[in-house]
Amino acid sequence: MPIFSIFKSTVLLLVLMFSSCKGQEKEIARIAVNAEIDSVPKIEVAANRTELYLPLLKEKKVGIVANQTSVIFKKTGHTHLVDSLLTLKIDIKKVFAPEHGFRGKADAGELVKDGIDTKTGLPITSLYGKNKKPSNEQLKGLDIVVFDIQDVGVRFYTYIATLQLVMEACAESDIPIIVLDRPNPNGHYVDGPTMKKEHTGFLGMTTIPLVYGMTIGEYAQMLNEEKWLENGKQVNLTVLPLKNYTHNSAYNLPIRPSPNLPNDISINIYPSLGLFEGTNVNAGRGTEFQFQRYGASFMDSTQYDFSYVPKPNFGSKYPKEEDKRCFGRDVSESERMQSVSLRWLIDAYKNTPDKSKFFITTSFTKHAGTSELQKQIEKGLPESEIKVTWKQDLEDFKKIRVKYLIY
Repeated sequence: MPIFSIFKSTVLLLVLMFSSCKGQEKEIARIAVNAEIDSVPKIEVAANRTELYLPLLKEKKVGIVANQTSVIFKKTGHTHLVDSLLTLKIDIKKVFAPEHGFRGKADAGELVKDGIDTKTGLPITSLYGKNKKPSNEQLKGLDIVVFDIQDVGVRFYTYIATLQLVMEACAESDIPIIVLDRPNPNGHYVDGPTMKKEHTGFLGMTTIPLVYGMTIGEYAQMLNEEKWLENGKQVNLTVLPLKNYTHNSAYNLPIRPSPNLPNDISINIYPSLGLFEGTNVNAGRGTEFQFQRYGASFMDSTQYDFSYVPKPNFGSKYPKEEDKRCFGRDVSESERMQSVSLRWLIDAYKNTPDKSKFFITTSFTKHAGTSELQKQIEKGLPESEIKVTWKQDLEDFKKIRVKYLIY
């Protein structure tokens, strides 16, 4: 019997031996799960695979698109990719920063200014302010661009829009781009409404589903090969892959990908609760449980036994319903999501007496990618019926997606 099978059998035997002990069930289950996780080869992000990309950067003038998640992991802690490459004598000329900034401290939607990185002295060009796409002048003098940002696999999460605009700019300036791949914590399923072309923008630049089930490297390949970049241009693209990753891999993000996604729970629920961003309902911003709860002062308090009061905090200076008692639900104990759920959105709408207070129509359409979802909820359609209307678009997308899967 293989050593791994013997190990698993031993774990299961221990579970059986102790399962009769009162109060031990949860601890035993935790040990069993952790034992199995520990036996799986550790995922290695592309940034750690320096042997693959250092030769591509030697004697080149390099631009880096990065934020606080752009790190190389070590046995104890991590170092930022930019710091590591400078130590390795790579000639980095400029850093490009997405939403939330290079160090990831800006609020959602807050304009990020150009500046100088105090640690390295490198100039930082913001891609979340007046210009979201690098200009030819900003790329001038660079031989190659490296993109390394942790994504969470949700269409309205703006890092994939930044990726697309950087790829377009590199194509126009004839500059090669390297994408260092990272796991998608929501890469185990494809679901949600598909973006309609007439609603595309920075919250969704291509006609893909809300949850698209691809790593950022796979998505880059799809953008390029499907000629979805502006004017159908293609860029000289290199995607450096992950090691020991599959789309079913559970991955714990060691660094917040943005200020309001503090942990794995919020990241997993984000595709569903993120739709509240297009409403007047608070989705946990202004608390320490962002995207793990929802509520509003205008919702029917008699229908809920849970409430909270949003306050300004890290990542949310002006949260919705600030200083108001919000009535709603805590969903932090939900099982790992395998699909987009509309039950919470439908519940909140149903229990809002004054319906005119609920949707922010323009914003909701941009987040949903279609105007139909709001109409369906307003009509009182159940989730099952709404999801049927997504089916054909999802099937069409999956036929395209499969061509670019690496893992």
